[in-house]
Amino acid sequence: MKVILKENIKSIGKKDEIVNVSDGYARNYLFVKDLAVEANSSNLAKLKSKKDSENYKKNLEKEDAIKLADKMAKIRLQFKVRSGENGKVFGGVSSKEIAEELEKKYSIKVDKKKIELKDAIKNLGITTVQIKLYEGVSAKLKIDVLGE
Repeated sequence: MKVILKENIKSIGKKDEIVNVSDGYARNYLFVKDLAVEANSSNLAKLKSKKDSENYKKNLEKEDAIKLADKMAKIRLQFKVRSGENGKVFGGVSSKEIAEELEKKYSIKVDKKKIELKDAIKNLGITTVQIKLYEGVSAKLKIDVLGE
């Protein structure tokens, strides 16, 4: 019997997946515990419309991320840090500071974990930082570190 799973079930399948199970297992366990529904034409139509809706939302989110990436490519954040002789920086600019500055100046919320920065920026000058915005979409942001 073909059924549409409502939840992930170990060793059978994932949510919204169509799987083939024995009639007894479907009637006595999956349907009783409300873990699956029969894969008839109306339930298949509901599943198709649900998947179409999810794909549409994902496409919208990806388009928004691409627009944001284009906007961020034009931004140049400036940070003033204390520095000693020879351009040596005391401290540095962290991903947390970059995220806070983006939100404060440009109202762009970015999770600090999405900013790809191994260590704090510890050199004066312009550094390009990559920010992951969505699957397959990333932005390049220029950070200008100035000495005081």
